[in-house]
Amino acid sequence: MARSWTAVIGVAFGASLLMPAAPAAAHNQLTGSTPRAGARVADAPERVELRFLARLNEQTTTVTITGPDNVDAAGGQPRFAGNRVSVPFTPGAAGLYIIGYRLVSDDGHPISGEVRFTMTTNTPADPTPEPTAAAPTIPATTTPPPTTSEAVTPVPRSDESSGGNGCGGRSLPSCRCWRSWSRPG
Repeated sequence: MARSWTAVIGVAFGASLLMPAAPAAAHNQLTGSTPRAGARVADAPERVELRFLARLNEQTTTVTITGPDNVDAAGGQPRFAGNRVSVPFTPGAAGLYIIGYRLVSDDGHPISGEVRFTMTTNTPADPTPEPTAAAPTIPATTTPPPTTSEAVTPVPRSDESSGGNGCGGRSLPSCRCWRSWSRPG
């Protein structure tokens, strides 16, 4: 009898390894976006899109798009298609854009997050303010060259820093190497 239970448990364990795990259906999550998170975009997309793990509820899903200086960049109402939502995009100045989202999962759990991307070019230029008055000009002053009393003392070269004689700055008569070298024979 013990052998039969061991066999049943072994078969059940083996079968559980062969079956794929079912994903948890309780919480929804973001699976991708266009533009992708962290992207640097030169050409503005017509729409931004968010893709999720599960179907979205139009009543409980909100999407915002904010550009530089907190300017609203959503160009219309979101459009839902199963697990995707897209929003028309109206680009402003080049800079950081944030797509914010908030939705409610099937179990009632609120999910929120954001996708950030950067517009680099092909955006309307910020108007440059016209100067109202010319800035006053300050006449340039020149500094006279230093006189001989202000002249800088020259810094010795590396071969002169030890006195130039190889004796570590000591005078030649007090240097042992000079004495041994200068003695006749």
